[in-house]
Amino acid sequence: MTDQEPDSEATPRLRIDRPYDGETGTAERLALNRTGSFEWDLDARTLNIDVAGLLVFGLDPDNFSPHPGALIEHLEPPERTRLELAIDAAIAGDGSSYSLHFQVPRADGTHQWTHAQARIQRDDDGQAHRIIGVVRDATAEVTHSAFVLDLEKRRQRQTSIVERTTSAMSRAVTVDDVTAALTGPGGLAMLGADGLALCLLDNASLDVITASGDAPEAIDEIGTAQLDPRFPLADTVLRGRPRFLTSTAALVRRYPALEPYADQLKFRAAAYLPLIAQARPLGGLALFYRERTTFNADERNLCLGLAAIVAQSLQRAVLFDEEREFATGLQSAMLPRHIQEIEGGEIAVRYHSAWSGRQVGGDWYDVIALPKNRVGIVVGDVEGHDTHAAAIMGQLRIALRAYAGEGHPPATVLARASRFLAELDTDRFATCTYAQVDLGSGTVRVTRAGHFGPLIRHMDGRVGSPQIRGGLPLGISTDFEDEEFAETRLDLVPGETLVLYTDGLVEVPGADIDAGVRALMYEVSTGPANAQALADHLSDRLKERWAAGDDVALLVLRRSPDPGSPRAPRLHQYIHQADPEGLSDARSIVRQALQDWDMATLADDAELVTGELLVNVLLHTEGGAVLTLEVLPEPVRRVRLSVQDRSSAWPRRRTPGETATSGRGLLLLDAVATRWGIESRGEGKAVWCEIGPETSHVSAPPA
Repeated sequence: MTDQEPDSEATPRLRIDRPYDGETGTAERLALNRTGSFEWDLDARTLNIDVAGLLVFGLDPDNFSPHPGALIEHLEPPERTRLELAIDAAIAGDGSSYSLHFQVPRADGTHQWTHAQARIQRDDDGQAHRIIGVVRDATAEVTHSAFVLDLEKRRQRQTSIVERTTSAMSRAVTVDDVTAALTGPGGLAMLGADGLALCLLDNASLDVITASGDAPEAIDEIGTAQLDPRFPLADTVLRGRPRFLTSTAALVRRYPALEPYADQLKFRAAAYLPLIAQARPLGGLALFYRERTTFNADERNLCLGLAAIVAQSLQRAVLFDEEREFATGLQSAMLPRHIQEIEGGEIAVRYHSAWSGRQVGGDWYDVIALPKNRVGIVVGDVEGHDTHAAAIMGQLRIALRAYAGEGHPPATVLARASRFLAELDTDRFATCTYAQVDLGSGTVRVTRAGHFGPLIRHMDGRVGSPQIRGGLPLGISTDFEDEEFAETRLDLVPGETLVLYTDGLVEVPGADIDAGVRALMYEVSTGPANAQALADHLSDRLKERWAAGDDVALLVLRRSPDPGSPRAPRLHQYIHQADPEGLSDARSIVRQALQDWDMATLADDAELVTGELLVNVLLHTEGGAVLTLEVLPEPVRRVRLSVQDRSSAWPRRRTPGETATSGRGLLLLDAVATRWGIESRGEGKAVWCEIGPETSHVSAPPA
């Protein structure tokens, strides 16, 4: 069996074995199974093949040309080349046998799969000299093998569809998640369909909640209509039985109401499947196919399996949405329905509930009107993430509002709130930050109970995190008989903003909470000045934390700015005593402001005086200072600079010696300022001065 031409002297002879008379011989038994044998003498270049072998090749024994290449020449070129290469490789190697399949052309134009199996005989040197083997018609087994492979391929595809659908549905939490998984990128490919429509049963109506791909426009007719068996989806839901239709004619014949829409249908076959979970009908799923013309048993079972997976996911999602609606409704009912407007400032609040089912927490905010035109602000968090935490939060919020409304100082309010929570005997604790704000003077009295302190955004955009004293969480402090909540006083100058928040805004599982606080401070610094706009900015930029599985409460309070007039601009800045960069920042702010106001010639003197007055406050008092810089609207414009603190001790004029390191502040002020003085301001005092082009200095006598 090769295409090598024989020598003229070695013309091969063809011997055909005939079956024996009488009992069936081996050759005859092989022939009855379309199997023949051959013997190929490589040295003599002769080929002996029986009649059965020739019939396998479709050759007439009487007209067979007896040379080895005759059989291979009968094959088509691609098969001939493949067979030659395989046989030559077997002979050249050191193997003792070979086996291969190839195609033989038939007279009717079809092809027959043929199998050759042979053993190679070699001499003592390993050279091949004889091949003995059999050839047989292998069409039946190859065809069966192709069928099996195709069947296995279909089953693998069906298994893949089920696995991908199960995986996608297992991640779907809400009804929106289910529809997104079915209609999103790869959704139809996941189901092996060209279009789908999904509907939910709502009392006596059928609501189509999503449709994609080749979903027919006729589906829109039953979007929110009464259940009508004239339409396939409604009929499937009512009967609880699937419908498999393999042609548009069959669809219209079964549902004549769809005949007006027949020309619009882009599909050929459709599977209408009821969605049933725990014996309760939920809705229906329709799958549409462009090319399909049949649904065999496996394909029907696949569709029913997909419907079962979707039904279970949909039932779980509907339950989740109902639970979440209940939980968030309860949480919303516990929070203030509206926030009143305040005089001298603006307030914005935001609340985002936890994302999973009843996993709402006890976060809250509140704004409380207080006597003497003050306002109380609070954010807090009750331990736990369930409806019990939300219920406790509602009781605690009302109690704290009542104590604050009575006019008690912040420390007393938190002490009483802690006692109230402990008396509820719930084994829950709560954290909170509470502040009383006087927007007229800018005074803020704040304390905290195991909670984050507030952030302050200054006029220049810097954000500080002042150290706020406080005590243990509410409830725990009473259990440990430690209801002392120390207060901290802050000064909120016009235009500055106070930000209170709960841990859900800065805490992400597995991440450093300090990094979350720094991220919040950055966004507060770069956000807009308006309270509402800043709250929206934080919601947008930190939205990944809104859905981190914890509640978030946010309160933004801004004191109204005091810009002055174009003829008399004004700025305010609070310098914290514990802020090491506050002094240099204040000096820079003064210089920049005077440059912006076209008064740069006064910047050196004003910066020098600013430093002297602030150093005196930071060294000799126990608090911070409020710096005010303004331009007096006079014919000759002068700068008025004021530094206010909470100390009642007035500075004294001294006469320092040559080696003294202090005591020259008032002398320097008297030398630089046009006018200066000291005024009482409520709980403290203010040292002020005016700097201008006048040459005469009028000093206010020190006390």
